Amino acid sequence: MHKLWVVAKHEYLKITRKRSFLFGTLAMPLFFVAIMVLVIVVMVAGEDQRPIGYVDQAGLLIAVTSLPPTEDDGPNPVELLAFANEAQARTALETGRIQAYYVLPADYLTSHDVQLVYWEEVPRGSAQRRFDRLVRANLTTSLPADVAARAQQGIDLTARSADGRQEVGGDSIVNIFVPFFIGLFFSIVVLSSGSYLLEAVTDEKENRTIEVMATSMTSGQLIGGKALGLMAVALTQIGILVVTIVIGVMIGAQFVEALRGLSLPWSMLLTLALFFVPTFALIAGMMIAVGSMVTETRQGQQIAGALNMLFTLPFFFIIVFFTAPNSPLATILTIFPTTSFLTIALRWSLTTIPMWEMVVGLVLVTVSAICMVWAAARIFRMGMLRYGQRLDLKSMLRAVRTGAEG
Repeated sequence: MHKLWVVAKHEYLKITRKRSFLFGTLAMPLFFVAIMVLVIVVMVAGEDQRPIGYVDQAGLLIAVTSLPPTEDDGPNPVELLAFANEAQARTALETGRIQAYYVLPADYLTSHDVQLVYWEEVPRGSAQRRFDRLVRANLTTSLPADVAARAQQGIDLTARSADGRQEVGGDSIVNIFVPFFIGLFFSIVVLSSGSYLLEAVTDEKENRTIEVMATSMTSGQLIGGKALGLMAVALTQIGILVVTIVIGVMIGAQFVEALRGLSLPWSMLLTLALFFVPTFALIAGMMIAVGSMVTETRQGQQIAGALNMLFTLPFFFIIVFFTAPNSPLATILTIFPTTSFLTIALRWSLTTIPMWEMVVGLVLVTVSAICMVWAAARIFRMGMLRYGQRLDLKSMLRAVRTGAEG
């Protein structure tokens, strides 16, 4: 066991100290930060800060004429200006003093109709909510203070599946796409770590250092240590990315309205964490087998690229998940070992995934990972014995069936 941890530590430090690792690890967080900054600049620069007027023909907006800013209003709440009649409001709109104005007709209490007159574009978001709060505040002036305050807040909706396994809170559409982004980021990190493992095996075969290492430990300890080291690398990348995203979203929520209703699907994160370890082990086993059978890194990368398609296949059927998230195809992809991880992430916000599908998927990917790592160890051993020779499919099958010595 000690030798396994020594290999894992060596592999982790060897990779994390590379400039390519630092660039690859920091590139995605920096890209996310750049996108977030660009969105904030566009949103802030493009937001019209001119006041919005209103004409109260119903005589309703009298008791409350101004509102204190709230968190939903953002850093620069739009001012509401009252006009005695529509002619004055129209003049202010034409001269550019205001961006739009509301008209409460005299029969508002019975018709509930409100008119919005604008010149360039319809005010959205916090501007509309501020006027809505102003109307609510005046409609609830006869109620007790606590009741009026609660009526103005509205409701906080949380959608929960009947079995309690899935829960979506908040009113932002961004919540729908959170699982998609999480699945994408996890897939990129896991697959990139698999390529590191392939490179580690093929490079050491080419310079023959792997033969020296194999004399002091078993093939299982060697590849197990490499897999653990690469898993630590993947977790490091994920940790840096998660911290960056959390900080970026917290800052962006101060400026971008859509981010204020964002909530993390913790149950989905826990589920994906359960699938992460066997999925990574499955990828590691495949990369070790590929690295053992080839004689050059370039050959291994070509084969690994084709194998990676097996793990990213759900992205090609994303339209199926939107239109029929419980279709037979979605079920098959959920329980198939190489696609279960990403399929669950993509389906999570669209439907309640049956528990039996996730259980079967977890069992299959775990069993597949164990079998793949076991087979990879035998192929790896034969690959060392046949230095400079590329293993064909027949030799690999014989190594799996009888061991390297056979």
